[in-house]
Amino acid sequence: MSKMYYAENPDAAHDIHELRVELLGEKMTFLTDAGVFSKKMVDFGSQLLLKYLEVNQGETVLDVGCGYGPLGLSLAKAFGAQATMVDINNRALDLARQNAERNKVEAMIFQSNIYEQVEGKFNHVISNPPIRAGKQVVHEIIEKSKDFLETGGDLTIVIQKKQGAPSAKSKMEDVFGNCEIVKKDKGYYILRSVNE
Repeated sequence: MSKMYYAENPDAAHDIHELRVELLGEKMTFLTDAGVFSKKMVDFGSQLLLKYLEVNQGETVLDVGCGYGPLGLSLAKAFGAQATMVDINNRALDLARQNAERNKVEAMIFQSNIYEQVEGKFNHVISNPPIRAGKQVVHEIIEKSKDFLETGGDLTIVIQKKQGAPSAKSKMEDVFGNCEIVKKDKGYYILRSVNE
């Protein structure tokens, strides 16, 4: 079985694409490749998540499972967010670094298995979690996010109903004592919890 996009080093043959998209009113260009999530387009879930994030100028954002970078880089470009972007997938990270340069955006981009290498606290933790990596990974992203959030900071994720939105929501309620369904669209849920 070939290694999936949530592997450290995917083994799919390279298949570079260039995507030109408008996100948060900014024209963005992304290089993508085989072995990364959603290589042919910025997926609907990520676009929906961006639309419903509440990020203010200069706030800190941790993008967990950043892939080739559409979330963190768009937030950095549109809002001057200080983006920290992590993924386990080295191929995705190489793309994210190139995409930061292409879009003239600064971001801290490094390898981390979920939060292993992450330090500090953030105003926002965001994730379009790697569902195929399993529920355990999704729940770890939720559980441990609390340790990386400032007081009043929030965790916002996008997840499809059929891929576990209800269990993710109850996990977020367990961890934070609150979870708002910010938006439901085409079976996708945007879920947000505040670190009170």
